Amino acid sequence: MKLKIKTSQGEVIAELNDTKTSKMIFENLPIEGRANVWGEEIYFEIPVVTNLEEPTKQEMEVGDIAYWPGGNAFCIFFGKTPASTSEKPMAISDVTFLGRVDRMDLFKEVKDGDSIVLERNNP
Repeated sequence: MKLKIKTSQGEVIAELNDTKTSKMIFENLPIEGRANVWGEEIYFEIPVVTNLEEPTKQEMEVGDIAYWPGGNAFCIFFGKTPASTSEKPMAISDVTFLGRVDRMDLFKEVKDGDSIVLERNNP
């Protein structure tokens, strides 16, 4: 499953894994949210409410996307966060790993409150 993540700066493609959470998100597309920036992480509330699902993790890789049940939020990790103890992004708590984005450059330009749209990537 592939989705587009669109900001005013451009768009990237994300490859979702085969988890129940990824499928729930994909079924609810398109989704529009307002960005919250936390270090080099963007997260925003989405209309999907579910619990943690394997594979869960807290230490992320640059380019990972995840679902944080604490805020019903879609998360995009593109660098260090305030919780990081190394160069790797660190979520505030465990998240459900959803997949990866193909590039991160445009996320550095996103500001709090900016619109982000998730939609199906129809070839």
